[in-house]
Amino acid sequence: MSMTEEGQEDEFGSRTKPGFPDSATWVAQWLCPNLEREIKRTFEWCPSWWDHPEAVQRIEALWRAWEALRLDGGTGMNTWWVDHADPQLAQLCNPDIGPFGHCHTTHGRDIPPLLALDPPDNWPLRPRPTVNPSRPADAMTREEQA
Repeated sequence: MSMTEEGQEDEFGSRTKPGFPDSATWVAQWLCPNLEREIKRTFEWCPSWWDHPEAVQRIEALWRAWEALRLDGGTGMNTWWVDHADPQLAQLCNPDIGPFGHCHTTHGRDIPPLLALDPPDNWPLRPRPTVNPSRPADAMTREEQA
């Protein structure tokens, strides 16, 4: 369900529509106009941010936090900047480790996603199948018993 469909509930239980319908609109109309940064070797931004999967996730999280905290008449926006924007932007726009690191003069995505191998079957942290409490243990399938 999108933020637009669900809205936000205020302290009195009424729904508040988001300030922006989606993260892309928020980036174009609020985030970029409010950031004063020079693109140089210590800060990278990619206008095609939506083509970087990590950036999409981080920006979506930033937008959702902004939508929630903008309604706080007290320290909400300070909390958003200090606890959300500053650390997220530091990661996103870091030219050495951030997803925009290869976008200095032109958009680039030449870094493949990280590889993740499946853990072995006997890995101790592998989730075990859950037993349905409404079914007796002796009714478990052979796969569930293994």
